[in-house]
Amino acid sequence: MQYVGIDWAYRRAAWCVKTRGGEVQAEGVVPADEDGLAKMVLGLGPEVTACVEMMSGAVWVRDRLRAAGWSVEIADARKVKAVAPLACKTDKVDARVLAELCRRDLVPAVWVPSLSDRELRERLNRRAHLIRLRTAARNRVFGALTQWGLRIPVRALQVGDPMALLEQRGLPEVWRRSVAEALAVIDFVDARIGQLDAELHPIAQTDPRVALLVTIPGVGEQLGLVMASEIGDIARFPGRATWSDSLAWRRESRNLGRARELVRSPAPAPARCGGRRSKPRSARGGRRTRGTGSTSTSSSAPASPIRPRARSRARC
Repeated sequence: MQYVGIDWAYRRAAWCVKTRGGEVQAEGVVPADEDGLAKMVLGLGPEVTACVEMMSGAVWVRDRLRAAGWSVEIADARKVKAVAPLACKTDKVDARVLAELCRRDLVPAVWVPSLSDRELRERLNRRAHLIRLRTAARNRVFGALTQWGLRIPVRALQVGDPMALLEQRGLPEVWRRSVAEALAVIDFVDARIGQLDAELHPIAQTDPRVALLVTIPGVGEQLGLVMASEIGDIARFPGRATWSDSLAWRRESRNLGRARELVRSPAPAPARCGGRRSKPRSARGGRRTRGTGSTSTSSSAPASPIRPRARSRARC
């Protein structure tokens, strides 16, 4: 059995082969494409257990290598760094580390969603991208109008003749053309978002996960699809704590609780670091009277000996 670690990059991929005893059998670099994978498979054969770090294209690499007969796992890049911290980090060293983790059966494998969930994520990401484009176009219209003191909603400009309205309000021709271009972008993006919504609506109606998520107040079909695509199969979580940790909700709630504590109890005044330190009142010898350079002390109480003030240990 051979254990292979693959450090996949955008242009090339470094690989390392280790034997069962831990010796480096072979290593090299191949192009980061299908031809490079074919060259590596032909040179090493089918009896291979491999590991590749999670990055863009790692799922495709895993699927192609599994089709060739390899046993491939995708490792979490952050956990790999935690398991094997390196002082010298190069592609060659990373490939050796992945091969060693694969040989010792210590690969921190990540969960990979199914093809249907990845397709749903791609649709949702495309819709979010179009919404960002539409928001940017609306902000462009708002910025062009506010330069000339105009406050006209975008919806009012999408009906009738917006150019005639802007000409009546005194907007110059150059700015009118900018508004027209932004309105054309908004209309184009609205049409594309409508097509995506028509594709996503039947998916939301037939997905049992969305049917449960929409019962939460404030969760609609689109948000339910986003949550369902990110959670995937709920059965992969052994408990509620594991599920909340994977979504980083517990960390957010902890930060929110800490913020509430800081609001309720104000932070103490910071220690004074640097500058001239004022002497305590006892070291001055009493209260200084106005208009004179002498100090007045109480005659009834004896003067207490002056003790040196302890030096502050606060560090800047």
